[in-house]
Amino acid sequence: MNPRVKQVSALNNYKLSLVFTNGERGIYDCSSLLEFGVFKELKNSNYFSQVKTFDGTVVWPHEQDICPDTLYLESLRENA
Repeated sequence: MNPRVKQVSALNNYKLSLVFTNGERGIYDCSSLLEFGVFKELKNSNYFSQVKTFDGTVVWPHEQDICPDTLYLESLRENA
């Protein structure tokens, strides 16, 4: 099982700064999701910034979420 998200913060350009349960840090780019269904609402930068962690992943108030495995496997790693 891949590590889960324990901390998230919204960055500019629809990116998320992530801290995983194993201590690794990564940047996940959400821009490729913005034209699909429920994710269109994330285009609103005020709404996008309301991201929170829940149960090892990231969520927004209207129940959008991203698979924690996707977040881990597709994020660009940062140095701690």
